[in-house]
Amino acid sequence: MSFQQNLNVTLMCPECKILPPDIVERFAEGDMVCGQCGLVLSDRVVDTRSEWRTFSNDDQGSDDPSRVGDAMNPLLEGSQLNTIISFGAPGSSVGRDLNRTQSRSLQDKKDAALSAVYAKISQICDGISLPRVVSDAAKEVYKLVHDDKRLRGKTPDAIIATVIFIACRHANVQRTFQEIGALTNVSKKEIRRTLELMKRLLEGTNIQAFRSTQTNPGALMPRYCSHLGLNSQVANLAEDIVKRAKEIGTLDGRSPISVAAAAIYMAAALYGNDMSAQRVSEKTGVSDGTIKTSYKHLYEAREKLVSKQLLDSGKVSFETLPKV
Repeated sequence: MSFQQNLNVTLMCPECKILPPDIVERFAEGDMVCGQCGLVLSDRVVDTRSEWRTFSNDDQGSDDPSRVGDAMNPLLEGSQLNTIISFGAPGSSVGRDLNRTQSRSLQDKKDAALSAVYAKISQICDGISLPRVVSDAAKEVYKLVHDDKRLRGKTPDAIIATVIFIACRHANVQRTFQEIGALTNVSKKEIRRTLELMKRLLEGTNIQAFRSTQTNPGALMPRYCSHLGLNSQVANLAEDIVKRAKEIGTLDGRSPISVAAAAIYMAAALYGNDMSAQRVSEKTGVSDGTIKTSYKHLYEAREKLVSKQLLDSGKVSFETLPKV
């Protein structure tokens, strides 16, 4: 058995010299003393324990471990650095009354209005399963609009719908005018008008909302196919049909949603799924007549839209396509 030198540093009392050492940290005085003889071994000891304090929930008796107050919110008005009157002695109602009176006097009406709008934006974004980055970007755009005051004549609902649409484009999350308008009760025409006014406002900001002014039909496939209960093979084929149709210009000039709906209708039929145009219409918001009209153009160019390799595999067949 080999022996080696012990390099561990052990603090012990030079008077008692007992092992293990009986050292007591007295944070109230900032000293380290020997528990046996009381000799002060070190002074000015820094208390590294947590200093949990809270003032926001004193009247509720909850234990909220907050070392400091809330962080400043750049989306709200004012400095947000306020002194809060805490409660007085236990059993006294004077401190409680002062605290409540001060809370009423410090309440900023502007912040209350902005907070209500931000809550509505979060509610709408959660309603259509948008990620957190979209909600945060929408609030940032709304704050820019609120500070600039160029859109005073527009209704709050129109502004909210437009900032959510802009945030979706900024985060590359494809959502159509119809989807945003259905949740906010704002017409597609009104959203477009408000969008045109915001273009000048957002120039030079970090919100890149107008990199693409048109929705990409291919990005809509996974979501629409999921709503229709179609598998990923159908979604991939529909996306490939859209790409090939764009290359040859089959559906040039038609709306992206119409192109996506017609491609899904065709891809589902190629795989033998009994998917009616009416059911596709219910999930995409495109009329079944528009779907059939767009599908007619796709059917005429079917030889160029479906790869020969996929046809030779026997997984799809032109025989299952609805005749026009």
